Amino acid sequence: MTYLEVVNKVLVRLRENEVSSLTETSYSKLIAELVNVVKREIENSWNWHCLRETLTATTSDGNFNYVLYGAGTTSRILNVYNDTDDIAMYPRSGEWFDQNMRMVDTVQKDSPMYYNINGVSSAGDMQMDFYPVPDGVYTIRINIAKQQDYLTTASERVLIDPHLLIEGVLARAISERGEDGGMPDQELRYRNMLADLISIEAGHRPFETIWSAT
Repeated sequence: MTYLEVVNKVLVRLRENEVSSLTETSYSKLIAELVNVVKREIENSWNWHCLRETLTATTSDGNFNYVLYGAGTTSRILNVYNDTDDIAMYPRSGEWFDQNMRMVDTVQKDSPMYYNINGVSSAGDMQMDFYPVPDGVYTIRINIAKQQDYLTTASERVLIDPHLLIEGVLARAISERGEDGGMPDQELRYRNMLADLISIEAGHRPFETIWSAT
């Protein structure tokens, strides 16, 4: 469903006229803004299948810090793999990295086994440290859940479930209008639908809801 289609679905539910552009009326502008607000709320609530993607970092000898191009600063790191050696990599704290890289006489160089988020690039992307410091070329695969960019054009397609998005925007619009009588029911409908969809996706990947102390 496109950005404009979502806006019009919400307008119809509010008994308002549909529009041919996002900025056609002051009210369509408001609904378009609420779409982005609720979209981000939904995206932050779960690691949705539709938001998952894989980034790749190619190491070089002696360089331990790499930019995760396109990740921004709010993407969730799901898992990291050393694809060259076919091993899973594990997170370690900044303190652990300091102890192993800055408080020793000789820093270990080898195939990377651990990672840590450290800093943000000038373009606004997260940076990741690897340890041991790579002693050559390794392909590191980073699986992330990344929020869709802020919607700006009418033809952009929404990645998350558009029906859930419509219910959430409708709840915000009713609240903004001050129609208190209908707001709690619509908010509850939205929250229940959100919980149901999270439950469905969690069932697809039950191992992701099990805490592991690796």
